[in-house]
Amino acid sequence: RLFYNSSLRKLLAGHNMLGRLPDRLERTQVEVLDVQHNHLLELPSNLLLKADSLRFLNASANKLEMLPPATLSEETHSILQELYLTNNNLTDKCVPLLTGHPHLKILHMAYNRLQSFPASKMAKLEELEEIDISGNKLKAIPTTIMNCRRMHTVIAHSNCIEVFPEVMQLSEIKCVDLSCNELSEVTLPENLPPKLQELDLTGNPRLALDHKTLELLNNIRCFKIDQPSAGDASGAPAVWSHGYTEASGVKNKLCVAALSANNFCDNREALYGVFDGDRNVEVPYLLQCTMSDILAEELQKTKNEEEYMINTFIVMQRKLGTAGQKLGGSAVLCHIKHDPMDPGGCFTLTSANVGKCQTVLCRNGKPLPLSRCYVMSCEEELKRIKQHKAIITEDGKVNGVTDSTRILGYTFLHPSVVPRPHVQSITLTPQDEFFILGSKGLWDSLSMDEAVETVRNVPDALAAAKKLCTLAQSYGCNDSISAVVVQLNVTEDSFCCCELNGVPPPSPGIFPQSVNMVIKDRPTDALGMPSSSSGMASEISSEISTSEMSSEVGSTASDEPPQVAMNENSPAYPGEQRCMLHPVCLSNSFQRQLSSATFSSAFSDNGLDSDDEEPIEGVFTNGSRVEVEVDIHCSRAKEKQLLQVPVEASDEGIVISANEDEPGLPRKAEYSATGTIGRRRGNGSVAPHERSHNLIEVATDAPLRKTGGYFAAPAQPDPDDQFIIPPELEEEVKEIMKQHQEQQQQQQQQKQYPMDHLADYYDTPL
Repeated sequence: RLFYNSSLRKLLAGHNMLGRLPDRLERTQVEVLDVQHNHLLELPSNLLLKADSLRFLNASANKLEMLPPATLSEETHSILQELYLTNNNLTDKCVPLLTGHPHLKILHMAYNRLQSFPASKMAKLEELEEIDISGNKLKAIPTTIMNCRRMHTVIAHSNCIEVFPEVMQLSEIKCVDLSCNELSEVTLPENLPPKLQELDLTGNPRLALDHKTLELLNNIRCFKIDQPSAGDASGAPAVWSHGYTEASGVKNKLCVAALSANNFCDNREALYGVFDGDRNVEVPYLLQCTMSDILAEELQKTKNEEEYMINTFIVMQRKLGTAGQKLGGSAVLCHIKHDPMDPGGCFTLTSANVGKCQTVLCRNGKPLPLSRCYVMSCEEELKRIKQHKAIITEDGKVNGVTDSTRILGYTFLHPSVVPRPHVQSITLTPQDEFFILGSKGLWDSLSMDEAVETVRNVPDALAAAKKLCTLAQSYGCNDSISAVVVQLNVTEDSFCCCELNGVPPPSPGIFPQSVNMVIKDRPTDALGMPSSSSGMASEISSEISTSEMSSEVGSTASDEPPQVAMNENSPAYPGEQRCMLHPVCLSNSFQRQLSSATFSSAFSDNGLDSDDEEPIEGVFTNGSRVEVEVDIHCSRAKEKQLLQVPVEASDEGIVISANEDEPGLPRKAEYSATGTIGRRRGNGSVAPHERSHNLIEVATDAPLRKTGGYFAAPAQPDPDDQFIIPPELEEEVKEIMKQHQEQQQQQQQQKQYPMDHLADYYDTPL
């Protein structure tokens, strides 16, 4: 009887259990009909014939297999402009019926069973402006899409498209999403469309772009393509992999941001985040750029999950500065970590959120919420706000600004609105399949149960994130949306892998577990490492043997020949392969275990804030110390040229020494170099002039001294840096030690006559 009411203009009957609509409909004045999320098998046969005023129809998330006709003749009176049919069972037979709606502007038919879209039918939809046909089995988009002169958005991800469509010929095109297809090449016109803002080509493994095409596409404001990855050398399964997507709202403003770092701080950690500014762009961008760095710094101070997460949000509140005074944003962070010091340890997932960005974990196929939204309906929050005498408006907002009582920014509402997050930690198990991070727009459109059920059978994380975003838009979301899906592969032996021949299950893109890692040479303009928020790792090379590493890295000048190192095939190794958590102790070989070969933009291991310092080429970080790779050359050939100006002794001069870490060798004399000897660096060392560069070569100047960190602490002997002499090398080592003693005596004499001979060894404060 509702449809017989001549005054009815809008009927919203979504999210119910309707099995059918009235079969017989007389002339009705309904303009908006929303029947999504029901159990409809079909729509009334005369619905589109009788509803002459219908402009909007959303029948998504039903079980439709066919559409009713819009006309019984060639002439049609339909004024339908928006049609949403996503997530049904529609087939190719429905496509011809669309031509009965010539005024159609928005068409969403994603995640149906379409295999083709006839070109003749597309040609008749001349007023079409936005089309979403993702998640079908289409192999091509008809070339007649060029007839749709007003088309500005084409979304066709997760299909089988092999040929790049003619969308670049459309003058009004703004957004093209062809991700997760089978494209092999891209055909572009000489000039790109002037309004094109976004082109997404990720998830096309066969796609190969030449340099000219890449150069042209890089002019697009938002151009996405897969980055080449070296892969993992061990071939072991990845513990986690992720995919993310973002979509702007109706006002064409992207007010959300996502953060993904597969390798965070070290090889066994990851960080993901989603930030939502509601209607502002500034706050999400600041959170995306800054929050990972703050978290890395807080991890240096405490290992307690709740403490470092709360501190991260509080510090972030302060760093927002003026942008956070009148603007605010929701945020959710998920940190995966593994304690390498605990052989029986597990992966821990810690989630922290403020506002309406939330996380849900899929465990045994069921959703497990890890977040909480603090709004006025929470009794404890309502009580706290009343104590601060804040004004609560009728729509449930604090001073009419925000309905979230815990959110970043909005400092003018303090102390009613605070940035303290809800923190929850959980130990990951083999029953954990994936977790989802989403912005407010996603969770307003999809329940957590539906989101988990929707992507559980999607094997690819990127395709899963795309599907969530597409469904939310088809279900009526007009806000910006961001979704991150992280798929998990936690096995019982992820923590102790002695049974896997010592090869630990890697996270995506982590370094091969080896002691012989060297940072590759980089051009001068490539010294800056990528930000930790980008999730990119430094290139490393494993072309140097363990013996070369022990002799070239982490030691000052020494005349000792490198010790003979045992390789994996040596009989000195036991037959049993062990993992990095249960290493084999070798009593007859020298090893130096490097814990990291990267410099994070968040907080480098040597205590320097990398926002102020450039990473150093040739410098290795090993937790509590810094090791510098240098080349030592004989200096006797240049003695006479260098020794032209008298030198005065000083405590801040060059330290002439053998390896400091060797326990039996005393510290040598110290000198100050002035005049033509060299110039003093900012870190206290002395750099010789160009003609004396053969003394010691360093890739770049050492970092400046700072309060705190490694450079403020006294040098401590490292227990790993000791020589264990095999029996067969005792005689040779004794001879070497004898030579050292003779050199010590000579250098002691040089203290009295410093200008007679130039020292062979230089040890800078670094």
